[in-house]
Amino acid sequence: MTDILDARWPAVDSANPGGADATWWRQAAVYQIYPRSFADSNGDGIGDLPGITAKVPYLRRLGIDAVWLSPFYPSALADGGYDVDDYRDVDPKLGTLQDFDAMVTALHEAGIKLIVDIVPNHTSDRHEWFKAALAAPKGSAERDRYIFRDGLGDNGEQPPADWQSIFGGPAWEPVGDGQWYMHHFATEQPDLNWKNQEVRSDFLKTLRFWSDRGVDGFRVDVAHGCAKELPEVLPSQAELDAMENADGTHPLWDRDEVHEIYAQWREVFNEYDPPRTAVAEAWVPTPQRRHRYASAEGLGQAFNFDLLEADFEADQFREIISSNLGQAKEAGSSTTWVFSNHDVVRHATRYGLPPRGGAGTKQGTDWLLSGGTVPQLDAETGLRRARAATLLMLALPGSAYLYQGEELGLNEVADIPEAERQDPSFFRNPGKDIGRDGCRVPLPWTSAGPSFGFSDTTSHLPQPAWFGDYSVEREDADPTSTLAFYRQALALRGTLQTDEELEWIDAGSTDVLHYRRPNGWESVTNFSTRSRPLPEGEVLAASSPLGDGTLPAETTVWLKR
Repeated sequence: MTDILDARWPAVDSANPGGADATWWRQAAVYQIYPRSFADSNGDGIGDLPGITAKVPYLRRLGIDAVWLSPFYPSALADGGYDVDDYRDVDPKLGTLQDFDAMVTALHEAGIKLIVDIVPNHTSDRHEWFKAALAAPKGSAERDRYIFRDGLGDNGEQPPADWQSIFGGPAWEPVGDGQWYMHHFATEQPDLNWKNQEVRSDFLKTLRFWSDRGVDGFRVDVAHGCAKELPEVLPSQAELDAMENADGTHPLWDRDEVHEIYAQWREVFNEYDPPRTAVAEAWVPTPQRRHRYASAEGLGQAFNFDLLEADFEADQFREIISSNLGQAKEAGSSTTWVFSNHDVVRHATRYGLPPRGGAGTKQGTDWLLSGGTVPQLDAETGLRRARAATLLMLALPGSAYLYQGEELGLNEVADIPEAERQDPSFFRNPGKDIGRDGCRVPLPWTSAGPSFGFSDTTSHLPQPAWFGDYSVEREDADPTSTLAFYRQALALRGTLQTDEELEWIDAGSTDVLHYRRPNGWESVTNFSTRSRPLPEGEVLAASSPLGDGTLPAETTVWLKR
């Protein structure tokens, strides 16, 4: 194991980690950090940038290629930092620009790239632009940066339409003078008007600001939502829901002209050597629509959430993998693979609950709302399946996106008291949406202490007592732990991931997936609940202990012939 790890980390040029390779992102292993819940350096209960810098040795040993940093900008946290007050600064609770620079330097010296979140669909209601819009009259240039409409009724006392926001409740908010502003998400997140040239120019300035500070790429939040075309008479919510959303003409989502925005961004990215990269969060109805965001003339890559939404089932996995690899090849991009992130129930938990027909983002909601009693979580099965799915995914061509804590095998934290929850979706949909706080609970670094080593004090979201059993401290000392498993798999992946081809092999069973990479590296996954014969070959890694000549139930193995 040591030899593999040492070979994984050659000497690095800190000014250009990874060399001048413009395609480093195509098969990168990217680790998402939700900064407020990663590591707290100053004892205020909130994770911060110096905390991340202090954990760079941990990230390096984990074996990742890049960090994706969720929003760290000044914010009132109406939506976990995705309500941005200032796109070119650091939240004082998380650090300073100097702390950001120190973090970038430490990551680059460790050979780790940095991708930062950017939020173009909306600002926060505390952004200087929005405060100016509220202070300005109807029809002003200040209001044109956002989407304002006159209300209905004699004095504009009724909303322009009955639209509902993503987080629940009305999507239009009155400002007191007969006009209303649109917010797809929380009330505190007014949508920007991307027809406004000042909006477009200011975001180009933001892209250059962070690129000049050493950022290697951007994760684009709600990339499919920026371009909008609102008719003079607004449709009802029912009419919106009935509209075609797969041909680029929907008034709010995935409009064809959104790609004009990203073509401008690409021009900025290409000013740098190597060019900055980007990955779109684009929830669109077809792979064909998604891969438009991943074109070389646009962002370059787009998130593929198909495996995240699949049940642990061989046919679903094979169809999704084949489809997305084919679409990526046609687009000239590489696909992405992800099972967990800051918006969804952790996959170790999803896989330990009854299947919900592929509805991965909502899988287990009933269990979570009931406090973990109906149905009962099978944590052992969930983790076994999660490890098997992860090892399968890490062998695939394309980029692998990992979410902090999955390398520890963490489960969703279901029993957070209502008074301590933070997610707006929970408060705007009482009794219907448990919210996303359960996957955002701060990480356990030690087996004991006031917040299991996350901070010197209580963490901003409560950690359960069982977190100590999943701490980095405990798993670091256990060669059979999930942390040791991730380290081994990522180290091997870095030496084996040399191309982007895949060949399916007939496994002789519909519940076994077997594929080969051209360098002789093979991945075999047994999705069934019974052991299957283990193919011949040198065992490189396994998600569970192997039997004598058998591949255990719900287990993946890597082989080399």
